[in-house]
Amino acid sequence: MSDDQIFCPSCGLDTEHAAIKSGQENLVKCNECGSVHPLQRKRERLVTLKVIVNKGEISQPYHIKIPEEEELRVGEELLVDDPSQDVVMTEIASLETDRRVEAAHAGALKTVWARAVDEVPLRISVYRRGQTHSIKVTTPGEEVFEVGDVRTVEGIRFKVVKIKLRGEGFADGAEAKNILRLWGRAL
Repeated sequence: MSDDQIFCPSCGLDTEHAAIKSGQENLVKCNECGSVHPLQRKRERLVTLKVIVNKGEISQPYHIKIPEEEELRVGEELLVDDPSQDVVMTEIASLETDRRVEAAHAGALKTVWARAVDEVPLRISVYRRGQTHSIKVTTPGEEVFEVGDVRTVEGIRFKVVKIKLRGEGFADGAEAKNILRLWGRAL
């Protein structure tokens, strides 16, 4: 508990208080009048939220408990911890209330659509002697790829020459979870 503006029943005002005791019963001391009184913490109400997680070509429903007032936004990461399934790190792709929205409190949402980002499929095109060889591998979402890197995948050694991002455009380097396609030239 930190010093904060809290209503003091003795002063009748919002004043700074110091934490005296934390736990089931929180006690605070008014910095103005010195009175000690209990502080009631507002309980967070949890809601069960349906999250559809896309892992490559498979979509799977999960159900998580989350504070009702927590605001979720498209593009943010969300840890999906369904007690009956695996724990998955995701990126929110879409939020659905009565319609699609960019941001909303968890209590207003019907469904969250998300993409798994802990393990992601990575599409690689390797050019060699007039032919392009397509490869699809699964890689950790936080693995960084950079133009100029030399990699070996499925026995093919190549140099990364171009990286296309999921959003728009190209980059000289990015985490696998943000890459749509990687191009390489065989060595």
